[in-house]
Amino acid sequence: MGTMCIVCIALLGAPCFAPSSRSIDRWGPAVRALEIRWYNLKPGTRDEFHQLFLREALPLLRRWEVDVVAFGPSAHDADSYFLMRAFESLDDRQRSEDAFYASNEWRHGPREAVLSRIASCTTIVVEVDEATLEGLRRAARARESGERHE
Repeated sequence: MGTMCIVCIALLGAPCFAPSSRSIDRWGPAVRALEIRWYNLKPGTRDEFHQLFLREALPLLRRWEVDVVAFGPSAHDADSYFLMRAFESLDDRQRSEDAFYASNEWRHGPREAVLSRIASCTTIVVEVDEATLEGLRRAARARESGERHE
């Protein structure tokens, strides 16, 4: 978990924390729930995981109108991958995930291929404002553009 905190400090400029007992909704529409998933992939599977994500999982998430903020191979080792998704609230996150993961499109689609490459996964949820989300989106687009030119 210590590494995850370092990753969050680098990404968000703040230490990781669990959402407090107060509702994200209390702070108004400018504050959203940012979910950060950190996947430890089975050794040697990151490139194929990334291609699978681009080809199957990402289009599926977008069809389900999941707000994917950023994703990709982690810079710190060869077997890590991250996914950031934004939600209006913690309740919205729960509803969205329940519907998506119960769907036939996920269960009979890329589910098995995706899960077969994951050794473990850590998820955290932090509260962020729209400016932070836009900054993360810009950084992700810049990184993605750079990857295309390599």
